[in-house]
Amino acid sequence: MSTVRTRREFFGNVGRGMLVASVGLGTAFDMGLTPAWADDGGERRISFGGLEPLVALMQETSADRIVPTLVEKLRGGTDLKQLVAAAALANARTFGGEDYIGFHTLMALAPALHMAGELPEGRRALPVLKVLHRNTNRIQEHGGPSSEVLQTVQPSVLSAGQEPGETLRDAVRRRDLDGAERTFAAIAAGSPDEAFNSLLVAVEDNTEVHRVVLPYRAWELLDVVGKDQAHTMLRQSVRYCVKSERTQNHGAVNDEVRTLLPRLFDQHHLPRTSPGTKRPGDEWVASMCRTLFDASPASAADAVAAALAEGIDPGDVGEAIALAANQLVLRDAGRPERYASPGKPPGSVHGDSIGVHASDAVNAWRNMARVANPRNSAACLILAAYEVARDRQGRDADFHKWSPRPLAEYVDGVTTEDSKRLLAETESAIRANQQEIASAMVHRYGTLGHDPAPVFALMLKYAVSEDGALHAEKYYNTVREEFASTRPAFRWRQLVALARVTASECGRPAPGVAQAEELLKA
Repeated sequence: MSTVRTRREFFGNVGRGMLVASVGLGTAFDMGLTPAWADDGGERRISFGGLEPLVALMQETSADRIVPTLVEKLRGGTDLKQLVAAAALANARTFGGEDYIGFHTLMALAPALHMAGELPEGRRALPVLKVLHRNTNRIQEHGGPSSEVLQTVQPSVLSAGQEPGETLRDAVRRRDLDGAERTFAAIAAGSPDEAFNSLLVAVEDNTEVHRVVLPYRAWELLDVVGKDQAHTMLRQSVRYCVKSERTQNHGAVNDEVRTLLPRLFDQHHLPRTSPGTKRPGDEWVASMCRTLFDASPASAADAVAAALAEGIDPGDVGEAIALAANQLVLRDAGRPERYASPGKPPGSVHGDSIGVHASDAVNAWRNMARVANPRNSAACLILAAYEVARDRQGRDADFHKWSPRPLAEYVDGVTTEDSKRLLAETESAIRANQQEIASAMVHRYGTLGHDPAPVFALMLKYAVSEDGALHAEKYYNTVREEFASTRPAFRWRQLVALARVTASECGRPAPGVAQAEELLKA
């Protein structure tokens, strides 16, 4: 079968014929309408056009050479955004959302680029080079180009009688990877917004953290790689969802979420025709935070659904959910011995701790709610509340009995009011892994009304230099965003939590950073 005939058949099947006829096949290809579809029904390697040489370089260069190679690229005029775009596409092609370290690295790419924007020119490349080293190292461990997971996929024919998102969700529930991939390829022939909203219908079947954060970070990266790569980036989540259905035993959690969400939509007549605009005061936000923290998962979801139906501004609802997740960082008693591992000792709270995971997930839910259609926007906030309440019960934790940081005895020990001295003592506590003292110092700094910028600069320093057990970049950006969107009465709780996590992770330098500093003379 010829290439032209196959393409014509495809566009006819999904109703794209008129568009293709108007722009021509070549232009349609350039627009990204056919970037990852096989010409003859068989699998083919995905190629990324003009960016392909840089993508291949990310996959083929050894880990010990990738930083010097990329520094030379920067000196030759390649910018950080191009490097991140190539790394994202290399990651997607290699792992397809199926490798734990691989998808964590993908999720760190956009945060690293944001962090770069906060640094002075001479150090700007450091967070990006740190994550790109991790990316190439994992690609090499995975087997390099010969181990690529993503191949081209032949789209299916969408049924006219069913919502595309429901069709995709049904294929995921059947654990039908080929069917889900082909369905999503057909959906992705439309707009990126359509593809994203259809994907969320399948994602919302479960609140497991990686199922939630991966689609948001892939969506966020479209601003870097281009909207024409929406299919490649978002299909990783399709594959993750199917693999999750096949391998993880979520059992009753799946069943509850899948029946709870439609019930709450019916009960509260959601989604509204337009988002609520009622702006409650601090007392309401504090009360809702307590409600969500104390409630069962189903009751927390119901409380948020009721608030949305009442017309409370979704931003204020999301703020309360984020503050409830923040409590899981502030109250955490530390990693028990049985959950300790290399780089995450007993008592630590960085990496995949309950609070860090919950905070990153809620941040993802909130960001997806901001860009999704009304149905998904409401679902994202309802499920964010469900997830926080469920996470509170995770790993045999007893958060109700644990006190939030800062602890009173450590606050009482802070006697200085000088901002520079408080910052210096915070850094000393971070370097000594003294979580309680670092938390108390930042709390005191905030209550005195000092400028938060120097505190963020201090935390950024260690978010760049330390390994963070795959979560340093994401969590720094989570706190950065949540601090900015939280009212003054509560926002310093976010920075106190970041100080605690930073003190926990300090002392474990990230591979590649020292080499990058030397080459950049940073």
